[in-house]
Amino acid sequence: MASISMAMLLLVISVYLLLWPFQVSSSTGNTLSQRSSLSVEKPELVMVSPNGMFSAGFHAVGVNAYCFAIWFTQPPWQEQKQNRTLVWMANRDQPINGKRSTLSLDASGNLVLTDAGKFSVWATNTSSPFSVQLHLRDTGNLVLEEIKVGGAVLWQSFDSPTDTLLPHQNFTRHTSLVSSRSASNHSSGFFKLFFNNDNVLRLMYDYADVSSIYWPDPWFVPLQIGRSTSNATRIAVLDSLGNFTSSDNFGFTTSDLGTMLQRRLVVDYDGNLRVYSRKDAKEKWYVSWQAISNPCEIHGICGENSICSLNPGSGSMCSCLPGYRFKNDRDLSQGCEPEYNVSYNKSESYFLPLSHVDFYSYDIGIFSNRTLEQCQNLCLESFNCLGFQYQFTWRDGFFNCYPKSKLLNGHHTPEFEGVMYLKLPKSISLFNESFFEESNTLCSNETIKIERTYTKGHENGRVKLILWFALGIGGLEMICIILVWGFLIRSGQQSDKYAQGYLPLGTEFRNFSYSELKKATQGFSQEIGRGKSPMMDIQNIDGGEVAKHWRLVAWVKAEKTRQSANDLWLKQIMDPKIRGNFDLHKMQALVEVALQCVMCGG
Repeated sequence: MASISMAMLLLVISVYLLLWPFQVSSSTGNTLSQRSSLSVEKPELVMVSPNGMFSAGFHAVGVNAYCFAIWFTQPPWQEQKQNRTLVWMANRDQPINGKRSTLSLDASGNLVLTDAGKFSVWATNTSSPFSVQLHLRDTGNLVLEEIKVGGAVLWQSFDSPTDTLLPHQNFTRHTSLVSSRSASNHSSGFFKLFFNNDNVLRLMYDYADVSSIYWPDPWFVPLQIGRSTSNATRIAVLDSLGNFTSSDNFGFTTSDLGTMLQRRLVVDYDGNLRVYSRKDAKEKWYVSWQAISNPCEIHGICGENSICSLNPGSGSMCSCLPGYRFKNDRDLSQGCEPEYNVSYNKSESYFLPLSHVDFYSYDIGIFSNRTLEQCQNLCLESFNCLGFQYQFTWRDGFFNCYPKSKLLNGHHTPEFEGVMYLKLPKSISLFNESFFEESNTLCSNETIKIERTYTKGHENGRVKLILWFALGIGGLEMICIILVWGFLIRSGQQSDKYAQGYLPLGTEFRNFSYSELKKATQGFSQEIGRGKSPMMDIQNIDGGEVAKHWRLVAWVKAEKTRQSANDLWLKQIMDPKIRGNFDLHKMQALVEVALQCVMCGG
C-alpha cells in the first residue's frame, strides 16, 4: 500500500509539473509602490481593484506587441486575452516590445513605460517630494497619488480616456473619446467624441485629409435640437444607474435605467456612440443605448467613392460606385479607387444616374434653378467635378444642382428623392444603376488583424522551445511513472510467488515444510539424491512418491568434500537447465548458507 501511495503521489506531482507552465493567473494587489515595476515578460502579474471588477497590466495587441491597459476582470475560466473588455490604454498607438519592457514608478514619482530599447514610450511626467504609489480604484480609475493625509493626486487615467467613459468619470473640454481602428486593432481610429468650440457635444469623422461632424445632425443648428451653446463649462458624466447629463442640455437614459450594473460608454470603431451594460462578469454585454439608429448616417463608414446602404438583416453594407473597386477588400473603410484612367477628355464623358443616392458635403457650389443639361455642362467644365446631385426643392419649386469635388459620405436610401449623376468615361460600359444595386453585398464591419513591425522570430522561437521542453519533461515523467507502476505490479506478483515457497534466485527452488521433508525421507531414514541427480527425487514430493530430503543434503555435502579443491562440485549439483547462467561465487555462498540452514533446522 505504501508503494502504491508513493506512486500516486508521484503521479500527482508530475501532472502538476506538466501543467505548471500554463498556470498564468496571478496578481500583485491593487497598488504599485515607488521604486518598483511590472515586467512585460510576466503579463500574468496584474493589478486588481479591491472589488475585483477591474484589472490593469500588459495586454497583447499583436505578435510581440503589448500595451499597458485596464480591463474588466473576467473569471479565470472565462479569461481570454483576445476577448478582454478594455477600457483604457496608455500606449495604444505605440506598442512596446514583448521583451525587457517595463512599467516603472521611479524614485521621483514619475510613472514611465519603457520599451526594450530603454527609451520612454509613455510617461505621466510627474514628481513629488513625498512618497507616492499607483493605485487601481474600484471605479476603474488608475491613480498616482501621494501617500499622506490629504495627499495630492498627481495623475489619473480618468483624465486621459481612450475610447471609453466609465460611470462617474467626468468628460470635459480637455478630453475626447477616440474610437479604435477595428475590433482587433486598438490603435486610434477615425471617430471622435468631443466638445466643439460652440460648447456642444459632437461626433466627428476625422481622416487623413478630411473631417466632418455627423452627430448631432449637421443640417440643424443646436437650438433646433435642444442643445445649448451658452454653457462654457463643457462637462458630461454617466452615472451608475444609466443617466447621462451634459452641460449643453443633452441627456439620455439607458433602457435599463435604475439598476446598478456594470456600464461603459464607448465610441465604437464603426463611429457610433453606445452604452453597454451587464450584471456581472459572468454575463455578456448588451447595448442599452446608442446615438445613431441608422449606421449609414455615420460619415466615412464606407470610405471615399463608395455607398453605404442599410440591410435590415445584416446591418450596414458598403459598395463601390460603378467604375470603381475597393482599395482593400479586408478594410472597406479605406474606400474605392477608379478602375479607369482619370485623365480622360471631357468629351469622352457621360453621366450615370443613381437614384436615391446622397453624398453629404464637398460641393463645388450650389446652383439653383438649373436644368439637367445646365448641370451636366457645369460638371463637364470643371476638371475636379466627379459628378453632381440633382434634386427638386418643393419649397422653391425648382431643381438645384450640387457638383461634387469628393464622393464621400455616400448614402443610399429610398427616402432620399434626389438623383446622383456619376461622371464616367464612355469606355465604362454601364447603362443604368443596376450595377450598384447588384453589388451591394459586402459588409463594412470586418475585423482587421493588427500589423506591427516587431520581429517575431526570436520571441516565438523561444516560447516554442520552452513549450516543447515542458512537454518533453512532462512526457518523460509520465513514462517513468508508468515504469514504476509496472514494477510495483510485477513486484506484487513476485511476492505472491514467494508466498507459495519459491526462492527468488531464478532457479525455481522451493522451500519445503517439515512434514513434506519427513514424508519424502520416510521418517528421515533415507537420503535424497544418493547416486543420481537429486532433482529426480524432488519432482514427486507433492505427488505421493516423496523424494529423500536428507539424501539431497548428504549428496551435496559429499560432492563438496570430494571436490573441494575446485568448483566442479558446484557445477555437478546444479540443475542442467540453469548451468552456465549463474555466478559461481554467489551460488557457492548461497549453497553454503542453505546447508547451514538445513543442518540447523535438523
